[in-house]
Amino acid sequence: MYTVLVLSFVILLVIGVPISITLASVTMIILYFFTPSPLLAIPQQLFNGLDNFVMLAVPFFILAGAIMTQGAMAKRLVDIMNFFVGHIRGGGAIAAILSCLFFAALSGSSPATVVAIGSIMIPALTKSGYPERFSIGLLTTAGSLGIVIPPSIPMIFYALVMNVSVAELFMAGILPGVLIALAFIVYSLIMARRHNWRIAQKISFSEGMTSLRNGIWALMLPVLVLGGIYSGIFTPTEAAAISVAYALFVELAIYREISLQKLMRAAIDSAVLSGSLLFILSCAMSLIWLLTTEQIPEKLAEITMSVAKTPNMFLFLVVLLFLFMGSVIDDVSAMMILSPLFFETLKRFGIDLVHYGLVMVLVIEYGFLTPPFGLNLFVAMGLTKKSLVEVSRAVAPFLIILLFCLFLCTYIPEISLYLPKKFLR
Repeated sequence: MYTVLVLSFVILLVIGVPISITLASVTMIILYFFTPSPLLAIPQQLFNGLDNFVMLAVPFFILAGAIMTQGAMAKRLVDIMNFFVGHIRGGGAIAAILSCLFFAALSGSSPATVVAIGSIMIPALTKSGYPERFSIGLLTTAGSLGIVIPPSIPMIFYALVMNVSVAELFMAGILPGVLIALAFIVYSLIMARRHNWRIAQKISFSEGMTSLRNGIWALMLPVLVLGGIYSGIFTPTEAAAISVAYALFVELAIYREISLQKLMRAAIDSAVLSGSLLFILSCAMSLIWLLTTEQIPEKLAEITMSVAKTPNMFLFLVVLLFLFMGSVIDDVSAMMILSPLFFETLKRFGIDLVHYGLVMVLVIEYGFLTPPFGLNLFVAMGLTKKSLVEVSRAVAPFLIILLFCLFLCTYIPEISLYLPKKFLR
């Protein structure tokens, strides 16, 4: 059975079958030929995979991010960040990083962050004298903070397949996200001093206060959403719905810069993305059900522990495995498929599931920036009209920084677990 499972999975991927169809097909093959269960179990498991209240948070957060991408919130955030740091050398790059950091907390989406902030800041940085390659690489990688900074859609998926707290995962992403942002800021300051980049712009105090007054509505959204979740006022799913209502209110009633056409575009884009992601998740959950029924995680745990003798060695091998799988399928799908397989191994090694989930999210962030499934690379290509090779070269120096942060967070669990332990446990 195991040989057929692996071969069918690999063959379907190689011939280009979509990952969702691949997952469902492999489940059907194993179910039909190797188990007494009827094929009727597949549609039942597809339904059960989505029959979860937490799942509603996914389309809501995607819709909120799409509305803010089409609207004026991103520009207001950029204006505020320029006011605070635009007057120092390298301030334009720092403003871009901080804008990505805060917009990630608004949208929960990495591609949305690249589109919203990158479309504004890449032209602004190059116009201010920053090298084009640096500007593209910075915004492409800083936009990936949307995966780490809560609310994060991959974190919701991990919480569903591993049955852990969404609130704890969200809180676990705060310090690693800030760490990555600080690493990018330090690199930008070093490059600015080394190449003597000029100051991007100086904003007067009155102009800055105007920007702050106009942008306070955008700054309040993460406070509202995350504050409500951590204080227990509402659940992550309710927070997602509130973020949509808040984004609509601010864009339509306060800023009034989003047209009906843009609103329709946001609704269509979010519906398509939500449908594709949720279908992949339901197919993955059906395969997970089959593997769990056949006790494959327990058998894999015994094999894994015979190879990896320590928790640190296990984490190292898992990170390498996921980085390799990212060259075959997208990392979100890899996480949903492989993470449950290691559940028993994680228990035996005593590895915290929240820490492990944060490591997986960081690996996904890395995968968003590497070909062939680097979604942020494709988004940056669309924004800049550059080739995949050019964008990949621009991203390369930041990947080294990101890889360092990944292993730092992997082997120092307190970076991700400090806040959840202090406030939620």
